[in-house]
Amino acid sequence: MSSIIPAAARRYLLATSLLVPLLSPGFSAARAQQPVSRDELPAIEVNPPKPLDRNRVEPSPDWASRLGPVTRAPARPPVPLAQPSGGSAPAATTATPNILAGASTTVITAEEIARSPAQTVQEVIAQVPGVQLTSLFGAVNGAQTTVDLRGFGATAASNTLILINGRRVNDIDMQGVDLSTIPRDSIQRIEMTKGNSGAVLYGDNAMGGVINIVTKTGVTGPPLAARIEVGGGSFGQRQVAASASANAGPWSSSVYGSQINSDGYRVNNKLAQQNAVGDIRYTTPDLTAWLTLSGDDQRLGFPGGRLVDPSIGVNQLVTDRKGAATPFDHAEKQGANATAGFIKSLGYGVELIVDGGVRDKKQQGSFFGPVPLSGFNSTYVDAKLQTWSLTPRLSIKNVVFGMPSNILTGIDFYDATFHQNRGAFIGAPPIHMYDLAQQTVAAYWQQTIGFLPTTDFSYGGRIQHFSLTARDRLDPTAPNYFGDAQAMPLDTGENQHALHIGLEHRFNDVFAVFGRAAHAFRTPNVDERVSSGPAFDPATFIAIPGNFALKTQTSNDVEGGFRVKAGAFTLQSSIYDMELTNEILFNPVGFFNYNLDPTRRYGSETSAMFRASDTLLFRGGFAVTRAVFREGPFTGNDVPLVSRYTASGGVTWYAWQRYLMVDATVRAWSSRRMDNDQPNTQPLIPASATVDFKLSGEYQRFFWSFSVNNILNALYYDYAIASAFTPDRFNAYPLPGRTFLVKAGATF
Repeated sequence: MSSIIPAAARRYLLATSLLVPLLSPGFSAARAQQPVSRDELPAIEVNPPKPLDRNRVEPSPDWASRLGPVTRAPARPPVPLAQPSGGSAPAATTATPNILAGASTTVITAEEIARSPAQTVQEVIAQVPGVQLTSLFGAVNGAQTTVDLRGFGATAASNTLILINGRRVNDIDMQGVDLSTIPRDSIQRIEMTKGNSGAVLYGDNAMGGVINIVTKTGVTGPPLAARIEVGGGSFGQRQVAASASANAGPWSSSVYGSQINSDGYRVNNKLAQQNAVGDIRYTTPDLTAWLTLSGDDQRLGFPGGRLVDPSIGVNQLVTDRKGAATPFDHAEKQGANATAGFIKSLGYGVELIVDGGVRDKKQQGSFFGPVPLSGFNSTYVDAKLQTWSLTPRLSIKNVVFGMPSNILTGIDFYDATFHQNRGAFIGAPPIHMYDLAQQTVAAYWQQTIGFLPTTDFSYGGRIQHFSLTARDRLDPTAPNYFGDAQAMPLDTGENQHALHIGLEHRFNDVFAVFGRAAHAFRTPNVDERVSSGPAFDPATFIAIPGNFALKTQTSNDVEGGFRVKAGAFTLQSSIYDMELTNEILFNPVGFFNYNLDPTRRYGSETSAMFRASDTLLFRGGFAVTRAVFREGPFTGNDVPLVSRYTASGGVTWYAWQRYLMVDATVRAWSSRRMDNDQPNTQPLIPASATVDFKLSGEYQRFFWSFSVNNILNALYYDYAIASAFTPDRFNAYPLPGRTFLVKAGATF
């Protein structure tokens, strides 16, 4: 859900839809994408490709060229734009070591995204071992589907940092980043760094890991290129995507847009969404400058949960799986973003990177209460969030005492303002008017040194200061005012720090080991602060003024693993252990957020790939994820909404050159505890698995695809909220069974 949802922020709607009746009775192994022939699979490399821009997380490059003396780092040529048909561009390499040595990384290329049977970006990412998904309504295109790295369950959106071209896009509200708003055809590559080491370079929200989405540009492309694609599928789905790029001398530009409409799997589950992103660049050997603009508009219906209560003989998962408990609830969102910057070579391996931007997000939501259209207990929220940022930094790549060195150091400045009106219905005077403003200033240093041709060592640190001002204005004369209190004003500031140390050693061309340790933090977001305490005393029901105060969440993280490349076989495996303090969670009974007792995440993740021939590729992965309470009354219990075991596998077969290609993937996960079940006494969300299949082909400038998702028609759900009062009673959010999608298009 999003910050527009009242009282409980992200899950107010979920809780109310349950409590009203309660109170009333392959993944991809990391590798570079080589130029693709028309009838062969891409070659397999251990090292992932170089980012298009000078992103802060840079995957490991080729080591062989590091040994020669370096007097001045030459200007790096830009990576060419992928062909409109979806093929990947050749990757550039440099003589600098990985900026985050010791971390577990994975890269998903544009070719793999195009070939995948998965219909959403989130489902593509979920094929990486250890990644879990939470979807409430099964919305087409992955709208409001959350990606969870390393088992954070209900708070995954706040603990997974999303970047676009190396710049953070997480806002200070609880919604997180809706990946469905990024046109899928605009993605050149998805880079993933798991664990909290990314906090040094990016700040908070990086507890579980960092996902960097690198978008395509028109650099070095043809003078003019265009692509159009249309599609249709289950539940009245209609979609169209178009893109174009132009290149003339040092100037280049690109634009990508998409529109999707669907009736949705369930009643009151319609989706209408439009996205667009445009980029213009000026590129020379010593200077690159760019301006990127993007916008999105979304309207989504919220059907609520399906009640299951054996004590009264109700099981809506069986009797009315597609029905709606909230047939009129819905939300709308409008976003606009602008980013500008430049990269200037200062000589001797030094580059100055300066970029900044502004993000503007508006959200409206209507929630009609237990008696729709009556006005009783209904809520309308109207929120606006605007964030300005400036992030200058220096990239220094040279030789120090005969050892290759890669330094990234800079300053981050963010200024965010949030305003929310919360009333009974559209047009009514708001009961609460919340105003929060947060400023963040941070400085960081990250360096990697190649001690030996076989050994990289990295270390880094960040110091970050944030200041917050929060106010609540209450109007007790507004309709539907029920006696709650105005929150106390808050003016606060805090200093936090992040640390990373990592090591990677290659014994030979086949076997390498890596390890790291890190400290990270996450500051409470504005939604958590707005609902930071019970509104009423549980004994006397007297209103209690809130104070917006929550403690900052921190974590200490260690990880170790190895990589193998033996001919056509590659493998990466790691184990990790993370201890968290002051983790923030929502109480759906009291409708407030609070700091948990200390928790722990630990587990292992393994991915592998085998190229059987030039036209046949197998991939698979397996992960064990444990999320438990390590202190307090629930010591040893599982944290809700985290599956202990996940696995994925897939095959790509170029059956007839590019005329006919076959892709299939399977994704499986074990049972998980329901939300609100910290005591671990309620039923489990059942284990399940899905199998997706896709046929596709290309002929000259034309291309097509036919995909069937969940081909075995598994009737599953991955989110449910348990009753705090009645055993075996819960509300579940069922997801679609078998679906299909047909697409066709052409390039020009």
